Amino acid sequence: MTQGFKLSQLFGGKKRLTSRIESLIGPQTTVKGDLAFAGGLHVNGQIIGHVTTSDDGSHMLTLASQGTIEGDVRVARIVLDGTVKGDVYASEHIELAANARVYGDVHYRLIEMAMGAEVNGKLVRLSDPNRPQLALGHDPITAEQIESGT
Repeated sequence: MTQGFKLSQLFGGKKRLTSRIESLIGPQTTVKGDLAFAGGLHVNGQIIGHVTTSDDGSHMLTLASQGTIEGDVRVARIVLDGTVKGDVYASEHIELAANARVYGDVHYRLIEMAMGAEVNGKLVRLSDPNRPQLALGHDPITAEQIESGT
């Protein structure tokens, strides 16, 4: 049986997304190639490749401030405090901590972003399939219509 630990232990007890960590990539470790994992993954080192999980929402990635990923990230729940050079897809929740640097687009359902975090790309909100979509039922208003009062 794998013994995990809570993420709050890594961040001095501060309340954050919590999940058990089953896998750890240390600061002196570089992984070259795509990485698929289940459960919780904490990265202090470097990954050169895509990072993915199944899309059932129970998996979590934590990227520490000295950690880097060069590739796309597709994980339900993510806490980023390091650097990602690629697009990020968080199907449930993403937290961008103060040292987070993303060089790519961030696709999210729910996002938290600390002062100092950087996204050098687009923020793209994923639609929630359980939430009704707003239907306007008319064409957008143009500047000419506003000026003319019609």
